[in-house]
Amino acid sequence: MGEFWRKLKQRKMVQWMLAYVAFAFALLQGIDIVAQQFGWPEGLRRGMTLVLVIGFCVTLVLAWYHGERGAQRVGGIELLIIALLLATGGGVLWVYAPAPARRAVDVAQAHEVDRPQRDSENAIPGSEAGTAVFSSAIPEKSVAVLPFANGGAKDEQFFSDGLSEDLINALSQFEGLKVISRNSAFQFRNATDSSKSIGEKLGVAHLLEGSVQKQGGVVRITATLVNAADGIVMWSQRYDKPYQDLFALQDAITDAVADALKVKLLMVPGAVVQNDHPPSGNLVAYTAYQQGLAFRRLGTEASMRQAIAAFSEATRLDPRYAAAYAELSRTWTRLAGNLLNDGIEIAQAKVAARTAADMALALDSDLALAHLARAFILNAVTMDYRSAEAESRRALQLAPNNAEAQASLGSQLATLGQNRRAVELTRQALSADPRNADWYGWLSSYLAALGQLDDARVAINTAIDLQPGASAFHANLATLDILRSDHMSALAAAKRETDGGWYKIALALVSQIGTDHAAADAALEELIRDKADAAPYQIAEVYALRRDPGKMFEWLNRAWTTGDAGVGNLLSDPLVLRYQDDPRFAAFCKKVGLPTTTDAVAMK
Repeated sequence: MGEFWRKLKQRKMVQWMLAYVAFAFALLQGIDIVAQQFGWPEGLRRGMTLVLVIGFCVTLVLAWYHGERGAQRVGGIELLIIALLLATGGGVLWVYAPAPARRAVDVAQAHEVDRPQRDSENAIPGSEAGTAVFSSAIPEKSVAVLPFANGGAKDEQFFSDGLSEDLINALSQFEGLKVISRNSAFQFRNATDSSKSIGEKLGVAHLLEGSVQKQGGVVRITATLVNAADGIVMWSQRYDKPYQDLFALQDAITDAVADALKVKLLMVPGAVVQNDHPPSGNLVAYTAYQQGLAFRRLGTEASMRQAIAAFSEATRLDPRYAAAYAELSRTWTRLAGNLLNDGIEIAQAKVAARTAADMALALDSDLALAHLARAFILNAVTMDYRSAEAESRRALQLAPNNAEAQASLGSQLATLGQNRRAVELTRQALSADPRNADWYGWLSSYLAALGQLDDARVAINTAIDLQPGASAFHANLATLDILRSDHMSALAAAKRETDGGWYKIALALVSQIGTDHAAADAALEELIRDKADAAPYQIAEVYALRRDPGKMFEWLNRAWTTGDAGVGNLLSDPLVLRYQDDPRFAAFCKKVGLPTTTDAVAMK
């Protein structure tokens, strides 16, 4: 034993060991500080510890080897070995560190590439220019709830979708938290995109995903919150609870996500916590309500009637179910406005819509959904524009982060001639629902009303990219070209219109700025023959282009008499506004309850 210690002393092994331990301890302390600062995972620190242990063994071998030779210095070979050890440790850092420190180079390079697009003040979220804005300005406190996978029977997809939507609604009520609306988030059902790609497309830093399985009286829910940029799990939990505990489970998941993102409930004056749960807690009524939502999204007359039956069943099971009455009202309104042709049926549907909305508000005057239902009726059915604006404003006051309330108020304000404010509110709504094609269409109309034709074109092209086959989008694009007096481009856009009715409208409008006057007359005659009852407002627009104000006002009055919702576009319509100074214009505005002033720009 004495001989062994003598050799250790001769080779200065103790000095080497102490020096290495001191070096390793200092290095680990530094790594620990940096790891805490940037949120590196525990596995990274363990990996570095393993590298240092291996290095300790190599150091001992080197010390013994040089001690045997009597030379306590490090040469080229030893330096190479040490360099390989350091490279190994650096590789571990680069591969496993998810921190901003590692991503800083990538982010800086991306910023340099995207800078020309980001510098545009009018970039639109979701458009080619807007994508750059989103990718470089994603708020840390932002989340998208992706549709939870359905682990049960195929006909119970509505159940897992309902849970996802409830989580969206609940999280939307936290202050400073950007939450993506259902419409955009659910477009990534079964998506193969990476978490980073989805996060960039939706403009969020986090994704909440999971699965739901309902078997008998038990529900199993798995929920996972991930960092979108690198897919690292921030929080995950599995719940196996009785089905009767469903609402408590939803609250538990919401609270856990809110804690992970460090957000608190919204404290804006006038805001009220919103939910669509039945006040009785009747889960059968709640199931019927979710089925109603699923049926209505199919958009056909048959599915609308199925939705009405489901919502009616929910109100039967819980007569105080205000949310079910509100959705019942909105379904009747859509059925009357979009799918029915018989006048008697339409009148009956409108009465049913008003009755259901009144019941919803009587049961819960603080339910934003009920005020949105009432605004929907007032605007589309009774055409009481100022009252519709008041209802939309109240809905937004109750639910300040509700994208639908923002878009609804924007629409009402545009109707009242406040197009600049409509643009602001619609942009806010699109921030939470960046893949909503309809709202891009609305935004395009408001921008065109303000004379911002380039931005309007970006918006409508974004709508077309998101939903290529949607009706009216190409007709709207044709109108933008009409405002530029570009007949050839307008005609090309009109010919791409997929909806037969809107195709005839677009063609009649476009032909008025061409040189073939016979074709213009024929297109107008055909439109009047086929669409006099359905599109009197658009016929008035054609006469505005023909510079025939007498006929224009005649058809405007007919549109009002027949309840054409197009009248609500009056103060955002550059075509009709070329006769804003005509005394008949002010008289018409007064008759229909609209102001006589607008911030829109008339077509010359």
